[in-house]
Amino acid sequence: MDELLKAADMTLTELSKRVGVSIVNLSLLKNGHAKAIRFSTLSAICHALACDVGDLLTIYRP
Repeated sequence: MDELLKAADMTLTELSKRVGVSIVNLSLLKNGHAKAIRFSTLSAICHALACDVGDLLTIYRP
């Protein structure tokens, strides 16, 4: 997400305002600590950052 924020010239605070999700929750998502995400939130983040879902999500393989 850091790279997408940088490419969009946007801060996490600005993304939070645009998407309507708290900075704390976005930080959890950004750092890989979130356990779940609503599709509507994911869609809103992608819309704000002009990206695809696959740009944000990766598969964790231990």
